[in-house]
Amino acid sequence: MFMYGNIRSYSLLILILLIIAVIAGSIFDAFFYLLLCGLLGLVVLGAFFFLRSRNRFQEVEEDHLDNMLGMPTRFSYEELKNITKNFSNKLGEGGFGSVSQGTLPSGSQVAVKHLFGIGPVNKSFVAEVQTIGSIHHFNLLIEKDQSQVVTSMRGTPGYMAPEWLSLVITQKVDVYSFGIIVLEVLCGRRNIDGSQQEEDRHLLKLFGIKQDEGQLLDLVDKCSDDMQSNAVEVVEMTKVAAWCLQTDYARRPSMSAVVKVFEGSVDVVIDMDEDLLNELAPDVGESFATTVLPSMLSGP
Repeated sequence: MFMYGNIRSYSLLILILLIIAVIAGSIFDAFFYLLLCGLLGLVVLGAFFFLRSRNRFQEVEEDHLDNMLGMPTRFSYEELKNITKNFSNKLGEGGFGSVSQGTLPSGSQVAVKHLFGIGPVNKSFVAEVQTIGSIHHFNLLIEKDQSQVVTSMRGTPGYMAPEWLSLVITQKVDVYSFGIIVLEVLCGRRNIDGSQQEEDRHLLKLFGIKQDEGQLLDLVDKCSDDMQSNAVEVVEMTKVAAWCLQTDYARRPSMSAVVKVFEGSVDVVIDMDEDLLNELAPDVGESFATTVLPSMLSGP
């Protein structure tokens, strides 16, 4: 059975051929007219069999989708129209189609993507549907009166915030990790670098030493001309890193505040009376802590 788009194309082709045949019959004699009709008939038959074979291929492809592991539940077009109330509540639109909000009979809210046009199923789209259909993520929502989540420790050594040790996690753990990354970019090295000498292996430890000495610019990547020639901006970025690396997560900024600092709309606000540094990796043997004062962050 042909899809609607194929039927419309096939009917249009027949109509065009008939018009050509009528015009040709009024111009040429009977022999050429019969010859032309025969050729047009072959074209019509060829188009018919081509469209039928393509439609069968599409049916086989759709049957294949039904049998693929990990594919979600499939709905008919009429079911999707009912779910979305004829695609009336549009959430957005892209280059390949629009997305509408719908409600399943069970009451679950869903988003339905309505592709533009009718054609063979794109392989990348099939792969996307298969991947999304196999995902069953954990419920990460918390109650309104909760401000922190108790969970197990997972993360990359050198980037984890101090509160990981107590397993009391807030959104500020990512802010701490961001501070580490800023420091790494400025210094041109990793936080924990086994290729360095023992006393230089841990960047946070060096950061504490250099801030006490008032020589933070000594840590700046010496291989980067941009870093060396923009000392003022580098010091400001160092302040941002220190702001994000406070041990007390309540004193760390939100990422929106960090963005405003980068945009130049606000200044770094450092009001710390707690230790700056996280406990270092277990192979260090002891933790290193220091207090960050605004005067120490200015550099020479």
